[in-house]
Amino acid sequence: QMQLVESGGGLVQDGGSLRLSCAVSGRSFSTYGMAWFRQAPGKEREFVASISGSGRATYYTDSVKGRFTTSRDNAKKTVYMLMNSLKPEDTAVYYCAAALGVVPTTASNVEYWGPGTQVTVSS
Repeated sequence: QMQLVESGGGLVQDGGSLRLSCAVSGRSFSTYGMAWFRQAPGKEREFVASISGSGRATYYTDSVKGRFTTSRDNAKKTVYMLMNSLKPEDTAVYYCAAALGVVPTTASNVEYWGPGTQVTVSS
């Protein structure tokens, strides 16, 4: 069983930056692919970024490429996502997600979810 807890969300102006963190409890963290999803009001949850267990492979949805960077520290059992050049359309609840042995890019791959953290970008 794993537990995921996000932090770092908040209110930021258009063009600003935030860094999200996801602290994970449980064993064998490095065997889990980790991902970030987001859900805006009235919209479906969507994939944002993911990272392999080793941290060597990362994937991003097109709308955040070049602006968001995900990384992980396996010793600290923590995943990060640095979000630069934030836009109002990035406003959403951001969720951390984990999947054993795969790098999740769809919600159907996810085994564990965090409760989410709100990110609001004002124009």
